[in-house]
Amino acid sequence: MNALANIVVAVVAALHVYFLALEMFFWTRPLGLKIFRNTPEKAADSAVLAANQGLYNGFLAAGLIWGLLQPNGAFAFQVKLFFLVCVIVAGIYGAASVSRKILFIQAAPAAFALILLWLA
Repeated sequence: MNALANIVVAVVAALHVYFLALEMFFWTRPLGLKIFRNTPEKAADSAVLAANQGLYNGFLAAGLIWGLLQPNGAFAFQVKLFFLVCVIVAGIYGAASVSRKILFIQAAPAAFALILLWLA
């Protein structure tokens, strides 16, 4: 069960690396425009905000990776717990303030990982 939990935590971390790339590097490019349904003008106006948001997603990914690499099992559990809860809270806020899809794209995978982490 622990291996499965760590695989799902790694998937959540990978998603946040992907979010970082989209928001920091592809926001104003065709991929970012398509995914976020932005016009080039709107994307240009919000690029700095998106990059900041992407950086925060990178911090979430880094925290989860830290938890996966931490050799002390009890501390690794605490690190993964903390960062998964942060992802869930961010996903809930994003769902309430931006798009309900964020609940399923961001919060649900983290909640699944959290459940597996608790069961491991």
